[in-house]
Amino acid sequence: MRARSHARGGGLALYLVPGALAFLAVIVLPFAMNVWYSFTDWQGVGSPHWTGLANYRRLWSDDQFWESFRHSLAMVLAMAVIPTALGLVVAAALFDFVARNFGSRIASLLRACFYLPQVLPITVAGIVWSWVLAPEGGALNALLKAVGLGSLRQDWLGDPKVALYSVMAVMVWVQLGFPVVIFMSGLQRIDPALHEAAELDGASWWQRFWHLTLPQLRPEIYVVMLWCTIAALKVFGAVYVLTKGGPADATDVPSYFSFATFFEKTQVGYGSAIATVMAVIILALALVGLRFQTRAEDAQ
Repeated sequence: MRARSHARGGGLALYLVPGALAFLAVIVLPFAMNVWYSFTDWQGVGSPHWTGLANYRRLWSDDQFWESFRHSLAMVLAMAVIPTALGLVVAAALFDFVARNFGSRIASLLRACFYLPQVLPITVAGIVWSWVLAPEGGALNALLKAVGLGSLRQDWLGDPKVALYSVMAVMVWVQLGFPVVIFMSGLQRIDPALHEAAELDGASWWQRFWHLTLPQLRPEIYVVMLWCTIAALKVFGAVYVLTKGGPADATDVPSYFSFATFFEKTQVGYGSAIATVMAVIILALALVGLRFQTRAEDAQ
């Protein structure tokens, strides 16, 4: 009997081999190579020269890196905090008001509309928003002029004072659909009797939302915050398409800073050090987030 169980276990383990090999080839090996290069001085050709912690000491005192990291924290606000807060309200409104008064099909259609930017290629979205935010002939400036607010027109992506806020606004639009979908799924598992009892006791919609909905959605909130924060820390495509880190590094983020250092300046060792530091930060954040999520699930 034991021999049969071991044979069955060995047969099942064979199905894990392709995935394990792909994980090693795509994740482990490139990351190990990146860590190795981060301890070297290399221009991409010839033999790397071992420099130890020199790249990390340089990174610690690099003002441009810390400025890009502050921009990354702004992206966390735009891609995690704001979409999570808005997503909670939008999901509750679709679930409690739209579905109840106009039917679940309308609510599902609106949910799909909110989620559409998530499935739209970021290159396409970036090009469209570049047209919308163009200083001359852009849709936003044209709209402001048409409604008599021409004095508010800006070079939205070319002015260092407003470029970061413009990119943040675009990322709010891109990211909002994800929490809406997750929270609407979470709302379906909440017992309707709780809301019905609270409504009979005279609780307003906001009171029911605050005291019943939010506590019940705590696991989903942890998932959305963790997922969106990680996405914000490694955001690259939108910055590359919209601004390429400019103007004057006003929208530079660590992922683009690493890319530019690695490929444009051909400082492979230093670019690898930037990528390694960000990978460690993201991994630590993921572990902490998963720990909090586990505690929340155990508490329920």
